[in-house]
Amino acid sequence: MKKFLLNVNRKEFIFITTLLIIIAIVATLPTGFQKQEYRYTEGVRAKVISVNNMGINGSGIYKLGDQSAIIEIETGSHKGEQIQANNLLTGRLSVDKIFQAGDKAWVLIGFDENNKINFANMIDHYRIDQELLLIGLFALVIILFSGFTGVRTLLSFAFALLSIWKILIPAMLNGYHPLFVALIVGNILTIVTLLLVAGFSKKAYAAIISATICSLATCLLAIVFGNIFNIHGAVLEGAESLLYAGFLNLDLTSILQAGIYLACAGAILDLAIDISSALEELVNNNPHIPKTALIKSGLNIGKSVVGTQTTTLLFAYLGSFITVMMVYVAQGTPLLNILNSKAIAAEILHTFVGCIGLVLVSPLTSFISGVMFAREIRRETG
Repeated sequence: MKKFLLNVNRKEFIFITTLLIIIAIVATLPTGFQKQEYRYTEGVRAKVISVNNMGINGSGIYKLGDQSAIIEIETGSHKGEQIQANNLLTGRLSVDKIFQAGDKAWVLIGFDENNKINFANMIDHYRIDQELLLIGLFALVIILFSGFTGVRTLLSFAFALLSIWKILIPAMLNGYHPLFVALIVGNILTIVTLLLVAGFSKKAYAAIISATICSLATCLLAIVFGNIFNIHGAVLEGAESLLYAGFLNLDLTSILQAGIYLACAGAILDLAIDISSALEELVNNNPHIPKTALIKSGLNIGKSVVGTQTTTLLFAYLGSFITVMMVYVAQGTPLLNILNSKAIAAEILHTFVGCIGLVLVSPLTSFISGVMFAREIRRETG
């Protein structure tokens, strides 16, 4: 037994070390879509010293015009200089921002060949420090409450984020089939996440097998019902901007279907490891439990967990779509009109394809775990 534990520890050490190397490599990979900026420009952090709102024209809740400000540059080659900057307002609440004295701003400055600044545009409020604080708080909390498992979770989180940003998105932009790329990246993330959290154990293997099979099922359902619903991928926010940017070869509908799979992949692997872990605990406490009883226990556990997981999935989708629903309700739009709208139909597709995937993963994980643990029980009792 001691030798076995040492082998497991060695496996995990090699796995985590290899993953750290992969994360470092992926982090340095270029996306291939770096923005081509003008030669004499630089993005800098700046402190707003004072503002002049005389150029702003109000029209109801919207504001148009130009806000000017005196700023002090805090980073870059012109650090310490005070200059005038401009903040153009377009009347779009989702884009426009109003600065006040004391604010931190992200500013694009331009300068000539003599390094003299000739313009400064205030892009947005500077939020990097606050974002890093929140991320640091998350890391601290998860390590305090989960210990080394929390460190593994952070590794999984970093690997997932980098894989999506550096591999998945660039591959889609380069014209690779979105569903194919999403399946490869999604399943790799599933395997890595479950091995990090559960180690090289039977419960991890059972969860990986069931989550992978259910991911294929959700992709198939997304394709079939996406075609039945007659929903084009242009319903996604920002999809038309991609076309206008010159990516006319993109299959937006396949991107929509890939997004449906990715959106529910996390919930599927979560439920799979929940059930396999529960069944492992049953086997550890009752090594002589019959296979049929073990599978039945998994099904009973799954019934309870699936109910909360599907509701959680529904809350997640509704939460991101709440303002659209409020608009429909405020306008007194009939229910049939709402359900027939393309945007709502796309959310229904997202929600219920994901829910079906969750329902399928429960019995599948129970069966696979029952078979795997039953073999272990036979070896121990034999």
